Amino acid sequence: MGGAPTAFSSFAKPGAGRRALLLVTRIGLGAVFIYAAYTKLRHPWMLFAFSINSYQILPEWAVTLLARTLPWLELLLGLLLVSGYQLRCVAVASSALLLGFFAVMVRAHFKGLGIDCGCFGFGEKLGVRTLVRDGALVAVSLAVSVAAFAGARSNRLRPASTSEDPKAN
Repeated sequence: MGGAPTAFSSFAKPGAGRRALLLVTRIGLGAVFIYAAYTKLRHPWMLFAFSINSYQILPEWAVTLLARTLPWLELLLGLLLVSGYQLRCVAVASSALLLGFFAVMVRAHFKGLGIDCGCFGFGEKLGVRTLVRDGALVAVSLAVSVAAFAGARSNRLRPASTSEDPKAN
């Protein structure tokens, strides 16, 4: 069988499994961001503002600003993750955002605030289940960030593809 490429030849390349896993995880994470944005954008922004305000951290002007802009940022990050555009920067931004969310949620949980999470719109109580879910999202996001940088590094270290097959000459 000659050296003709097949539909599955890319899976035989070194690191193909890692690239496929990165593809699936970044698309999944992007879908979560898109869904989170959708659940907030389909309702009046004031509902989300109530959830933000219940964390008792920000002044009123910041709550308003965040309630009006955060869903759009989540949508943008989700679309960029799905597309893979500027993946290293987008993955780091997503990780930073999720780490911030997680820290605020942990703080509220340990303060005993019986509040809505606000993660996927209005009506979801903050509890152990939401902390575990969001902690897992942080871990996935950090893994995507590490993989994005590792993939870029391995691509720089890999020699340019040349025809090394003696049969090709």
